Amino acid sequence: MSLLRLLGGRLSPYTGTLVLLVLVQLAQTGSTLALPALTADVIDNGVVKGDRDRILATGLIMVVTALLQVALSVVAVWIGSRTATAVGRDLRAAVFRRTHDLSVHQASRFGVSSLVTRTVNDVQHVQQLVLTALNVALAAPFVCAGGVVLAVRSDLPLASLITLIVPAVSVTASVILLRLGPLYARMQTGLDRIGHVLREQISGVRVIRAFVREEHERRRFAATNADLLAISLRVGRLTAAMFPAVLLVMNLFTAALLYAGAVRIDDGAVQVGTVTAFLGYQALILMATVAAMLVFLTIPRAEASARRITVVLGSEPDLLAPAAPRDPQPARLLEVSAVRFGYPGAERPILDGIELVARPGETVAVVGSTGSGKTTLLEVIVRLLDVTAGVIRVNGVDVREMSSAALSRIVGLVPQRPYLFSGTVASNLRFGNPDATDDELWHALEVAQARDFVQTMPGGLDAPLTQGGTNVSGGQRQRLAIARTLARRPQIYLFDDCFSALDAATDAAVRAALARETADAIVLVVAQRISAIRDAHRILVLDRGKLVGTGTHDELLAQNATYREIAVSQLEPQGG
Repeated sequence: MSLLRLLGGRLSPYTGTLVLLVLVQLAQTGSTLALPALTADVIDNGVVKGDRDRILATGLIMVVTALLQVALSVVAVWIGSRTATAVGRDLRAAVFRRTHDLSVHQASRFGVSSLVTRTVNDVQHVQQLVLTALNVALAAPFVCAGGVVLAVRSDLPLASLITLIVPAVSVTASVILLRLGPLYARMQTGLDRIGHVLREQISGVRVIRAFVREEHERRRFAATNADLLAISLRVGRLTAAMFPAVLLVMNLFTAALLYAGAVRIDDGAVQVGTVTAFLGYQALILMATVAAMLVFLTIPRAEASARRITVVLGSEPDLLAPAAPRDPQPARLLEVSAVRFGYPGAERPILDGIELVARPGETVAVVGSTGSGKTTLLEVIVRLLDVTAGVIRVNGVDVREMSSAALSRIVGLVPQRPYLFSGTVASNLRFGNPDATDDELWHALEVAQARDFVQTMPGGLDAPLTQGGTNVSGGQRQRLAIARTLARRPQIYLFDDCFSALDAATDAAVRAALARETADAIVLVVAQRISAIRDAHRILVLDRGKLVGTGTHDELLAQNATYREIAVSQLEPQGG
């Protein structure tokens, strides 16, 4: 079972705590099982015989035993709850770490909504199982075994009825539990789907309203919600049927025990106190059985969740950390040699045979049609993806031999779609360089042409930003993303078409300031506008993943048909 494999490794650090819990539960079970025997003694040797002193003495022992049982129960619940919570914490942390170890491609196969559900909801189900097992069901086997042993010692014929309770209840519960397992797996998948639809609708609310598709999206959400409701109702019906079925079996055995006990008393084989003790043992065994059922009730859902968690934890990251990382400082040379990248099973590679050499002080631009592999080229350089063939070197060191921290210090990427985190302007700018001073942040904002609008925001650097930076415009988000990378001061800058939301004047001002700021660095720029990169030292032209031209603007305009087609389509309407 995935659940046993998952919990086996997670519970091992708490072996000592579990041993202590078992000892406490044993002591609690002993005090619990002593109460029916003491009750029988009070009835047979105190009440029947009229021995008041025996009644008082035994009653005092019963009070002390009951108080001890309560105290041990509190300690057991405290230990079990702390252990279950710690297991849940460790499991969430493990899923979170593994999610961050996965490449972008691997994470996209799971989907954001599914990974969130697995990290939060699925882990919660496993944690709930551990909590129920440790707090409720751990003592159940001891109570059942102890109750049967004491019952057999008291009277064998009556004990035979008690020994049949557990198998009868187990069979009744198992019939229902076997049907619950597949339904819980479908329920978790349904939660994934509804999370996906909800996330998509919230993220795309502007598009939905722009195309007046609210009613269509309501119907789509309602259909997904109805599917989840149907599965949940089936689970609810089976769960609701379990306890009445088990209680029916229990009550039948109780009636049988009362009848058999009355016959035995009438025959003079046992005393009234003994039958009373038997009823107590039966009640304890039934309570223990119900407690075990609570665990069995959570097992199917926890098993389904454990399988989903195990898939994430068992996914080996595509991007493996080097055994002996190297740190080539400073970065004086960037080499891209015969680089090829393609996803498994794809018809053709996204990049095929890319060559590039860049040195400090050089600006290399990358152009090409949509889908030509421009963004992928920057992603393999910063190692968000690993090349399928070829090699990328910084100062002769393969980027796969560098730690992620060292590579991040050297290479700074401004992505095509800038993402800002909830917090303040300063916390976002310090995301790459926590030690940056306020003066350094203001300087980065000035270079990115963002100082003016940040100064007008309430609080300046301490102005709040919402998740995704939705309280600022697209152009402002791009400038803040550029400033965030500038604050890190890397030696290689990768700009992935991050000026697309800027107007022409701001675009020109940002590029002019960046040219001065990055004069001693290696700069790679992906751009759609030919006018923005015509002054680059070198321009690479990509077409369907292949390098079809390299040179200056004038050289390519004269010699490369692909570049000329792109340039003419942009420059002619503008008169140049």
